[in-house]
Amino acid sequence: MAEAGFAIEKLSFAYGEKTVLEDLSLKLAPGRFYGLVGPNGCGKSTLLDLLMGNHHPAAGTVRFNNRPLANYGRRELARHLALVPQDFAIHFAFTVLEVVLMGRHPYLPRFGAVSATDLAIAEQAMAAIGIEHFQNRLVTELSGGEKQRVVVARALAQQTPVLMLDEATSNLDINHTMEIFNVAQKRVQAQGDTVIAVIHNLNLAAAYCDIMIFMNQGRISATGPTHETLTPRNIGEVFGVESRVALDEFSNKLQVSFHYGN
Repeated sequence: MAEAGFAIEKLSFAYGEKTVLEDLSLKLAPGRFYGLVGPNGCGKSTLLDLLMGNHHPAAGTVRFNNRPLANYGRRELARHLALVPQDFAIHFAFTVLEVVLMGRHPYLPRFGAVSATDLAIAEQAMAAIGIEHFQNRLVTELSGGEKQRVVVARALAQQTPVLMLDEATSNLDINHTMEIFNVAQKRVQAQGDTVIAVIHNLNLAAAYCDIMIFMNQGRISATGPTHETLTPRNIGEVFGVESRVALDEFSNKLQVSFHYGN
């Protein structure tokens, strides 16, 4: 896949009179696993929507691969960027395989049929997430966690150099959460892809992210390599809690401990 990078300059966005992002500037280089962390309502999901081209900024610019994001057509953009949203409602009785194959639509000619290659890619995506054994089940019959894994597989089948995860594992158990993050991390390390993930679990972010982006009240309060940015000071300023950050001998990763109680 071609390298993909974002340049965000003086970005602002509002829902009506409510400002969500204000004067935000950021560069996202390819081949990195980025973790977006911050309290609820600080603008993390909105930032992903702007990077996906789902919203237009009130001010500022977003450039992708040195081109204004607004200059991309939806079909072209879908070949570069894939998003796993927080909530994805599927009300029609599609099979799991049919939903995963939706990730191949940006590559199909108009009125074109799915090819053997498309089918193989979809099967590989399902196998990567461990859902191949229920590919013929109807998504309307799945649990919430199973549906979420189907949506992740659909995004993988899209084969984009940028994968965005918006709290994609918030309703999954630790086994399936690690499964998805392991797949995402392998894409970064083996293919040079870019992953941008909204994550509430700081220990999960510490284990997988190369770069941490702390957001608060619509602004970036700190960003940089995880080992430099994941500090008690940044955690305290953004989340208002006491913490300790130390290398865990078992995982060989930084992990956060919190001071509970009064």
